Amino acid sequence: MTARVAVIGGGRSCEHDVSLASAASVADALDPAAYDVVRLSIDRDGSWLDDRGTRLDLADAVAVLAGCDVVLPVVHGPHGEDGTLAALCELAGRPYVGSGVGAGAVAMDKWVTKLVAEAIGIATAPGRLVTAATAPGLAWTGPVVVKPVAAGSSHGVTLVRAPEELAAALDAALALDDRVLVEEVVVGREVDVAVLRRADGSLVASPALEIVVDGLFDLDAKYGGGADLRVPAALDEVDAKALESAALATYAALGCDGVARVDFFLTDAGLVLNEVNTVPGMTEHSQVPRMFAAAGLPYAALLDELVRGALA
Repeated sequence: MTARVAVIGGGRSCEHDVSLASAASVADALDPAAYDVVRLSIDRDGSWLDDRGTRLDLADAVAVLAGCDVVLPVVHGPHGEDGTLAALCELAGRPYVGSGVGAGAVAMDKWVTKLVAEAIGIATAPGRLVTAATAPGLAWTGPVVVKPVAAGSSHGVTLVRAPEELAAALDAALALDDRVLVEEVVVGREVDVAVLRRADGSLVASPALEIVVDGLFDLDAKYGGGADLRVPAALDEVDAKALESAALATYAALGCDGVARVDFFLTDAGLVLNEVNTVPGMTEHSQVPRMFAAAGLPYAALLDELVRGALA
């Protein structure tokens, strides 16, 4: 008997197009012998659409979800990844793939994620929380990375090398969020580890993936092909074990479920947590599927683990 799976993409955030690509790829890859896929999307204005582009009001959308066995949300960023869709599924009484309301909300908030990481002994980049009210008084202390607290896909992220660039970088980030992180530049290798809760409840960490890029891994580098993604990353045993342990500890401390990608800098002084993505990019060529494919878990099998885990 096939399970009916609602796959949701799109959303109201600046990651709308990325999310649509992830959702389409996921829906195409789910085994039709095991799953009957129902495709839904959320438009930029927040309205829901069925697979024919017909607009649904929220009540109709919830009715569609209620007719499915499980929901697979692939909506990146605010109004999706931040626990919003998990809450809707909870209220509708439908099992869903991924982290719950609390973990989604906390991991989406880069400032709170830093506080959690530091509480369990994992280093983060020194930084300050800035709002529109405090931004004009921010003093220049050296090169920094400016980023919205709750946005993804590197939208609004700027590497600021000179004092005269700071105001424009703050404006760009504040256009996407009312809180902004201003962090000291961390010099090190960018290395990510994904953590998956398998259908049997066990946790497994993926091989590490290194992002090799000239400069900041920004929006252009991420989607313009300017980054070299190397998986498995070339790491010695000590660094590999430290990254795996930190990824598992961060996943557990945040209360994550499903799959999450934990991003680090590997510096001469050790690892530094950058951020956590509870709804990472999920096309077949995205980082997380590449990482698990390198461990012998192909894309369709990874999706199967996620859906079966939600149904367990």
